[in-house]
Amino acid sequence: MRNVIVLGAQWGDEGKGKIVDLFSEKFDAVARYQGGHNAGHTVFIGDRKFVLKLIPSGVLRPGVLAVIGNGVVVDPAALLEEISGLEAAGIDVKSQLRISNRAHVIFPFHRTIEKISEGRDGRTPIGTTSRGIGPCYEDKIARRGIRIADLVDVDFRQLYCALAEDKQTIAEAFHVADRVDFGGILERYRQYAEQIRPIACDTASLLNRMIREGKSILFEGAQGTMLDIDFGTYPFVTSSSAAAGGACTGTGVPPTKIDGIVGVSKAYITRVGAGAFPSEDLTESGEQLRKAGNEYGSVTGRPRRCGWFDVPLLRYTAEVNGFDSLIITKLDILDGFDEVPVCVAYEVDSKVVTQMPASTRGMEAIKPIYETLPGWKQSTHGITRFDDLPDRAKRYLEFLEQKTGVEVGSVSTGPERNETMFVRGSKLEKLLA
Repeated sequence: MRNVIVLGAQWGDEGKGKIVDLFSEKFDAVARYQGGHNAGHTVFIGDRKFVLKLIPSGVLRPGVLAVIGNGVVVDPAALLEEISGLEAAGIDVKSQLRISNRAHVIFPFHRTIEKISEGRDGRTPIGTTSRGIGPCYEDKIARRGIRIADLVDVDFRQLYCALAEDKQTIAEAFHVADRVDFGGILERYRQYAEQIRPIACDTASLLNRMIREGKSILFEGAQGTMLDIDFGTYPFVTSSSAAAGGACTGTGVPPTKIDGIVGVSKAYITRVGAGAFPSEDLTESGEQLRKAGNEYGSVTGRPRRCGWFDVPLLRYTAEVNGFDSLIITKLDILDGFDEVPVCVAYEVDSKVVTQMPASTRGMEAIKPIYETLPGWKQSTHGITRFDDLPDRAKRYLEFLEQKTGVEVGSVSTGPERNETMFVRGSKLEKLLA
């Protein structure tokens, strides 16, 4: 069996939840390696809709272990609420779920600090979800954070009081100390600890032991590569390593144990929040994409910015991740368009470039250069065989493959598990064999 990373090739919301859920039946465990409850993965099973924020999508498959890795930041209240919701739907969560004792813990004061710091000093707001993710990662990097191992420890009070004192000072400086009940938080988190203790463990040892036993792991990324703290459109990024490298640092599984890396991309592209977006369409066509694709955040409900497939962007994310194969989702959303533009290059300072600039100014100065392909104006919804696609839809997929240099191994034509096709003989098919 093989160990495979599945991650977003754009700015998130590419449909990874469905893909991980679909693939998970072939794996023994699904491991989430970064992010927090700011990223929602939506999975449809029959007429039931599941929005998973922290728990890996594999939990919906009986017998598949769901692992929250050390690279994830965990809000205990959000985690327990998600567990409760899944159990109410008949999912046996606690027998399948394990959480790293090295994962860092989000507290209510992290949310308060994020709200007062967003857009401070005249800076453009990043567009965070205000769930305390960034401030928790800040504490982690500053070596003052509290981990799950600390939360379930008898000395938790001492560690908490030291961190709370630091946050109290910040809250007082911004005149919001009255918003934070530091004493009440301590008592609530002691109660959370009792519920989390049975599922907390050294997940790095657990995953590596499974690999030694010949079992297979599917690594699930949150957000997308263009939101990665190092390789995304900085500073309009998340606070964690969303790229493939994060799968190793966020779980403790070494790179030598990874057999394949699969990128997930929409047939077009979306983004939530502020930041450069070269191929964004602000015309009626962009609104048509939003309506047809129901492009609203699964966690926040915010409308997503919509645009056209960006080839230089995809080439860039393929390079930094090393994609073996690409999965194209939501092909059916393009069914109603007479023409489908594809961004194939950029114009920057009157020069044609095919690489993404690193600087914020460079990204904002980009003008997209498009090639326009004819639309197919036929329904592709639910098609599960490549040969059954309209010829122009096939041409579109072949064009993307040719321009990006990455094989298209699978195409999704709807939200259901079975509304997916695989390309015979592809690297992806071999990875999942």
